[in-house]
Amino acid sequence: SFAYFTIKDRLPQILTRVIDTLHRHKNEFFEEHGEKGVEAEKRAISFLSKLRNELQTDKPVTPLEDELPDAALWNQYLDYQRNLSNGNGEPSWFQSPWLFVECYMYRRIHAALVQNPPIDNFDVFKEGKAQSFFESQEAVITLCTYFQELLKNIKDLDEKQLQEELFKLLQVSLWGNKCDLSFSAGEDSSQKSSPLQSLENMIPYILVNDMEKLWSILVNAKKGNTEKSNVRVDIILDNAGFELLSDLVLADFLLSSKLADEVHFHGKSIPWYVSDTTKHDFNWTIKQLQSANHMWMSRCGINWEGNLKKGVWVYRDHMFWTLPHDFSSMAEVAPDLYADLQKSNLLLFKGDLNYRKLTGDRKWEYSVPFHQALNKFHPAPLCSLRTLKSDTQVGLKPGQGEQIQASEPEWMVSGKYGVVQFDAAL
Repeated sequence: SFAYFTIKDRLPQILTRVIDTLHRHKNEFFEEHGEKGVEAEKRAISFLSKLRNELQTDKPVTPLEDELPDAALWNQYLDYQRNLSNGNGEPSWFQSPWLFVECYMYRRIHAALVQNPPIDNFDVFKEGKAQSFFESQEAVITLCTYFQELLKNIKDLDEKQLQEELFKLLQVSLWGNKCDLSFSAGEDSSQKSSPLQSLENMIPYILVNDMEKLWSILVNAKKGNTEKSNVRVDIILDNAGFELLSDLVLADFLLSSKLADEVHFHGKSIPWYVSDTTKHDFNWTIKQLQSANHMWMSRCGINWEGNLKKGVWVYRDHMFWTLPHDFSSMAEVAPDLYADLQKSNLLLFKGDLNYRKLTGDRKWEYSVPFHQALNKFHPAPLCSLRTLKSDTQVGLKPGQGEQIQASEPEWMVSGKYGVVQFDAAL
């Protein structure tokens, strides 16, 4: 399966890059922390080399030994996996659910650093994320320019035009999800071409297109909002770099068009899946835009900093997003987060990992309804904006998946297809 090749080939590549990154920063650690920094680097590398060996030789997955707040939850989850294996021995790297061992690897990478101060705050993926952002400069400029021009006449747009602009920016945010460094094992995945030019040609590749439903939910929330409570949209972020920029533009559009009054962003509390957005990435991106010597880029950065200060944009992270659990167990494992999401009018889940966690990463029949696959995870109306990079997909028309499969065997993992898939949560 695709999962097997991911664990066997892609994950060791990612670990090798992490080890290499630490090695390359040896002098920097020495300059900052002296001998202690170099010792910490050696210990972290030794920890990661051992991890890589365990992975490649299909050793059992071992409990976490660090004292971090989520360690107990991880170890409980490992027990749960042991019970699933019906006494067939310990869960091992190649004999366990893909989602679990993949998340587990990133958590162990985090442990390798956290347990080795003074380099415990070093993000091994930071360089790659920054490079991806800089290599997407032309696309960033194009999108910022388009958006700032749009803002000049946004007050004059009628409902139909507003809807058209929303659909455009939703698609940019959807296809921005192709820029994923864990998928390319850290190879270049920047956005080189204009993100707006090819949208029309890409429509046939959106297998489920519920954009009309998103429009209805936002317009009705606005109209039904007589008690003067704010319309809130939440974006559960995926990758930093160009994808994050496309999400920020979408969020600004929702506010500027008055379709929403506040946007809450949810990022990862630790470095995750190579290119996932952390608080540092979020703030760094806005700072990069602010200080850019391009008028419209810096205008975006300045406005967005303002949105955060005014509190109409809120960034938050929660440990739950970096646990191995499906979202269907959020109400039980992280009731505070579930209760917070229930206050939203619309949840936008970006990317493939979020889709896998929404649907339990199972080998569903393609035509199983999305609502059913969510397995009672219905905190609020929600929508997945996702390009397909793993072999889980639901909610297709009967025969639709089989038909594509016949001509394109790799369709579920190539990133060529996408979905804008909505569930009303009722």
